[in-house]
Amino acid sequence: MTTTLNVNGKAMPVTAAPDTPLLWVLRDELGLTGTKYGCGIAQCGACTVLADGQPIRSCSTPIAALAAAKITTVESLGGNHPLQVAWVRNDVPQCGYCQSGQLMSAAALLAGNPKPSDADIDGAMSGNICRCGTYQRIRAAIKEASGQAAGKV
Repeated sequence: MTTTLNVNGKAMPVTAAPDTPLLWVLRDELGLTGTKYGCGIAQCGACTVLADGQPIRSCSTPIAALAAAKITTVESLGGNHPLQVAWVRNDVPQCGYCQSGQLMSAAALLAGNPKPSDADIDGAMSGNICRCGTYQRIRAAIKEASGQAAGKV
């Protein structure tokens, strides 16, 4: 079945069953491999993308649920987004596996709350697991990107 999804501002026709998880359409059909497979049960956050600006788990969201949604992936950040710059400055990535999901959750947070408190950050990021434990660096990078802090921790 052919469906058209709005991905990163572009209409993208995809041929997949309606119950196909978005993750597999993004990676296998559209070649957008920045979104990662983690647990497959919507618990770790590695597969997080935005649908209409809200974080969703692409591993468990069928494309049928997204026909009218604006889907945003990590590729849309372009490599020099303030979050990505702050991520590098604060040495956030270690293994890097969770980073695309972390970045997308952080982007959604800052879009809705440009000056989040530590509690706001912790709440927004609580569904994203980092096996390397870089949570303090993630918080510092988000604060730096929001203009509330500068420099490496």
